[in-house]
Amino acid sequence: MRDFLILKLHGPMQAWGEHTFEGLRPSANFPTRSGILGLLGACLGINRNDKDRLENLADSIGMAVRVDTRQLRRSAGTLKGLQVVKMSDYHTVKDAREDYVGLKKHDTIQTWREYLYDAEFTIALWNHTNAAIHLNQIESAVKQPLFTPYLGRRSCPISRPLFESRLQSPDILTVLNAIQPIGGTLYSEEKIGNRMKRVRDVPLIQQPRQFASRNLYVYGGDHVPE
Repeated sequence: MRDFLILKLHGPMQAWGEHTFEGLRPSANFPTRSGILGLLGACLGINRNDKDRLENLADSIGMAVRVDTRQLRRSAGTLKGLQVVKMSDYHTVKDAREDYVGLKKHDTIQTWREYLYDAEFTIALWNHTNAAIHLNQIESAVKQPLFTPYLGRRSCPISRPLFESRLQSPDILTVLNAIQPIGGTLYSEEKIGNRMKRVRDVPLIQQPRQFASRNLYVYGGDHVPE
């Protein structure tokens, strides 16, 4: 049996950043590895410039993300799936990098920031061998965060506690089948099935704002969102 920590990411808005320039700030369709590590780092009280602790955290855990179907109960008692909506919010920013590169500044630019509305995710975490930061520490941190956790951006507060459960289970599919709502699309770093999606969201701790790629194995759902 293996040890899993289960978290729930619920909020009116979420934003899980993809490759970005100053003008367009897109969001992925589900939480990125860098985003989850940032969330956990905030709960643990790790400063952004503490590269050793950030690297220890990144090397200590594996993760899987399930995209849950939010259910809306009608007056007649029937259930209807609530569709996730992606929308852009318009901003202006002062003192941005000129042409979005280099160090030279200019007064104001326009930006468009994407957000997910009505999204809910279940996260499964497990320890790698010889982990420096254990699930016990992470569980305590998400129950009593040292820094305020948010869902990708500071404008995206959580609407329920992050902690859901701590379970022993033989594998990822079994443990997530014990967590409501059953179903959804699962993206796992550990192999499940034969469908695979390659994403670039692994933070290079020693090279800020640089990312490596990883393979995600996909289970369930009708298609793989890009």
